[in-house]
Amino acid sequence: MTDAPGSRSGGRPAELQDRLAAVRQRIAAASAEAALPEPTLIVVTKFFPASDVRILAGLGVRDVGENRNQEAAAKADETADCVLRWHFIGQLQTNKAKSVVRYADAVHSVDRAALVGALAKARATENEHRDQRGERPLDPLSCFVQINLDDAATDTRGGAPPGQVEDLAVRIAGAPELALAGVMAVAPLGVDPLAAFQRLGDLAATVRSVDSRATGMSAGMSADLEAAITAGATHLRIGSDVLGPRPPLR
Repeated sequence: MTDAPGSRSGGRPAELQDRLAAVRQRIAAASAEAALPEPTLIVVTKFFPASDVRILAGLGVRDVGENRNQEAAAKADETADCVLRWHFIGQLQTNKAKSVVRYADAVHSVDRAALVGALAKARATENEHRDQRGERPLDPLSCFVQINLDDAATDTRGGAPPGQVEDLAVRIAGAPELALAGVMAVAPLGVDPLAAFQRLGDLAATVRSVDSRATGMSAGMSADLEAAITAGATHLRIGSDVLGPRPPLR
């Protein structure tokens, strides 16, 4: 009988190793079934300590996601000696852009023109400061256009309406400090995730028409990663299936 992820001895490193291996097996199987390349696995470490990020880095994880700036900035600082790419995936206020551009390699939640401008300005300012200190400038910040696929949504959980996607893509592509990476979305509740992600794939063509290099499709979480892979996702955002249940808040 095979042990459940995390059930063998070895503490937290062994638990994360088992969970990570199980997720990677799911990704490999779904990619083989779809006859598509395996997407980039972004492990979302929200609410988990920097010590877990360090363990994951030792297990070969290179892409880490966070959706709260204060938590992300602290973890990035604590693990600065690890070889990691940081992805900001949560809703982002324009007044947080100055902080985010200091550590993030990519922002997956660009959903309005004001945020495009704030990120471009903040990245330019950060590079000016780096130049004054004699440091290497940061590369252009990769930006995914977040799209709201829930036509019935009445809240403000983030995501641009499909009709605004082209305008946002043009704005990102026109900012030297930014790089248009592709599209991002979350499958709406109660909707077949495969259908939702296939729709995202159709909308991705609009972004590629602005810049043919913007081939990224950030889609799929723990519960629907197979559907995302089938639809052509290039980036998966996986949290609980790798890290386990959320730790109790203190």
